[in-house]
Amino acid sequence: MSDELQRLEPLVGTWSMQAVAPWAAPDDPRGRLVFEWLPGGGFLVQRWEVPVPEAPNGVAVIGWHADRGTFLQHYFDSRGVARIYRMGFADGLWTLDRDEADFSPLDFRQRWRGTLDGDTIVGSWEMSHDDGTTWEHDFELRYQRIG
Repeated sequence: MSDELQRLEPLVGTWSMQAVAPWAAPDDPRGRLVFEWLPGGGFLVQRWEVPVPEAPNGVAVIGWHADRGTFLQHYFDSRGVARIYRMGFADGLWTLDRDEADFSPLDFRQRWRGTLDGDTIVGSWEMSHDDGTTWEHDFELRYQRIG
């Protein structure tokens, strides 16, 4: 496993997931998220299930792109959405950015900023409908390690 991928080790495990959003009732059942190494260690696989109709289930595959000097997250969900995010993970800060068309047109830009603190990750998704100058809060996600 590369040194770059080794930096993602703090994410490995099973997490509960809770959305804080207008469409998420406070008593909604929590989702479940698992990060695990693909056999051989060349990629980190992220799988999630959410028992809320408004939120998709999905899988993402994370790997190091040496030419770009960054992680890339290939995202696929139960709605048929497929995207590629540039990903960072350093000093407890987990970032995802999508600002170019990939599997689908770029109707809006997205970014995630989450902070790992022990067994908790708290972060927010934001979106921009312009060139990335103006960002608006979309929703918050909270993860708690359960295994």
